[in-house]
Amino acid sequence: MSDSSPLPPVRLHTEAELARDALSTPLLSRAARLARWAGPDTRVDAGGGLVDEQLPAAAEALGLSGDDAAADASEAWRVAVDAGLVEVVDEDEGTVTAGEDLALLTAGSPQDVLAVWLSAVETVLADASVPDLDGLVDEEGEVDLSALDWDPAGEAEFLDGVLGNLYLLTAGEDTPGAPVPLPALAASVIVPSDMGEPTNDVLEQVSDAMMRLDDQFRMLEPVGFVAYQPVDEALMADADEEPAAPVDDTDVSRYGMVRLTPLGLYGMRARLLEAGYAAPAVGDLADKGADALLDGTAQFPPGAAQAETEQWLQRRESLAAARELLAAARGSDAGAPLRRLRCQQALSLVGASAEPALREVLDDAELGGLARVWLSEHGAVDVPAPSEAMVYWLTIDTVAAQLAAEGNSEELRALVEGLARQHGGFFDAVWRVDHPATADVLEAMGRLHSDKKVAKEARKAAFKARSQQGG
Repeated sequence: MSDSSPLPPVRLHTEAELARDALSTPLLSRAARLARWAGPDTRVDAGGGLVDEQLPAAAEALGLSGDDAAADASEAWRVAVDAGLVEVVDEDEGTVTAGEDLALLTAGSPQDVLAVWLSAVETVLADASVPDLDGLVDEEGEVDLSALDWDPAGEAEFLDGVLGNLYLLTAGEDTPGAPVPLPALAASVIVPSDMGEPTNDVLEQVSDAMMRLDDQFRMLEPVGFVAYQPVDEALMADADEEPAAPVDDTDVSRYGMVRLTPLGLYGMRARLLEAGYAAPAVGDLADKGADALLDGTAQFPPGAAQAETEQWLQRRESLAAARELLAAARGSDAGAPLRRLRCQQALSLVGASAEPALREVLDDAELGGLARVWLSEHGAVDVPAPSEAMVYWLTIDTVAAQLAAEGNSEELRALVEGLARQHGGFFDAVWRVDHPATADVLEAMGRLHSDKKVAKEARKAAFKARSQQGG
């Protein structure tokens, strides 16, 4: 991802809801319980980890049992220390006390709770980037690092890239929050975008990445960052072993499915913002001016643009909001047509009480057309008919806005062909329209129209328009 281009807007739960989610995550709740369990006799090693002798008691305090109980207790303790829930008092003696941030979990604001949770996430992410050290312990009980092919920075970058792609998929307008198959997610960071059929070497890299991600997502789930359906254990069995039950080879979910939780979406956005990315969230513009709203939602998907606009309108009286939107929609710059389109869409959400604001701009060259459209759609009386020049100007402005919003889409192609079909002599008249985008719109119509004869007429009209404009 490039940090210069904005990411799609996301819809976040309220901070109060997210804070409740954070407090209920298994890992943070265990860390808090251990922080309250710790006392004068609790001892830590030089790294702040709970000494081995006290891990069984810690696991018992958490109600954990089984082979992983000590490891889970140790992880919860590390989170407690890193998140400020526990503070080491004397490093030499290994004594601890409750950290200042422990009280925030019960008496702090939602933002305070989320800040503690984010600290816990960073601990887990750091742990997830460390490879499995099993099998690397030598006869003396030491880890043989020479046998470890590990690039810490590269591993962290790989996981960040995967989570960034998962964020993009989670923020999608079509299927927000839908689970992503693990093979597709791994391939998104391994397979080059310009590669047609992946080579065997690339497919092997994808398979290796899936196994790494399977371990990493299992670690990220207890902190509430992801919801994860692990890879089916039967897929990792020896090829000559008989499966315990019949398997469906077409079931992609067997290869793992993952999605960011609402809490994970919040956390990932916070990390992206800290890293310098433009990562908008619906509601960011609610307290800004109309100019910021129209410019900010210019490239939003339709659903996100409407949700942002609705929040903006909720904070304002309808008539004042309409006047502010109309004033912000004026302009002859390249972004003005799309601003006017967003303004028209915003005004469609405003009630009849905004009518005076629309009547005030009926004679405005840039706004008079959209004002007539709004008034007619709302059943207003005594709406003056637009002049032919205004109709053509509004047509150019509308197509220019659609070009900026959608590019050469099928919807725009249909609009272009409809305009040429409905208006006899359209191109003979439209090239004269005094609009900065006239020539560009006509050139686009020449590209988009499927009829070669009509497309040629559009290109000729574009040439006349450009010559008239002195270009």
